[in-house]
Amino acid sequence: MPYVTSVERIGIKKGIQQGIQQGVKQGLKQGLQQGVQQGLSGLLLRQLQKKFGPLVDKQIAARVSTASASELERWGEKIMTASTPSEVFEQE
Repeated sequence: MPYVTSVERIGIKKGIQQGIQQGVKQGLKQGLQQGVQQGLSGLLLRQLQKKFGPLVDKQIAARVSTASASELERWGEKIMTASTPSEVFEQE
């Protein structure tokens, strides 16, 4: 087993601490993004059901659940003027 100097031990310890801090930051960021996406997705699905009834099919629900936050926000605005569910998802 090779000899590890005290300076090397300090460097290793700092490296581990930095790695943990970066991992925690990244995990929090990803968790927050997922939480926002899930919240927007749930809200849009409820809006679709309130406006168009329970006719919202599984294909629309799947599309909503895999959409990005920016897509969900755009669709959330379009639902206000849409006459049908397909109008919500039309490309501009």
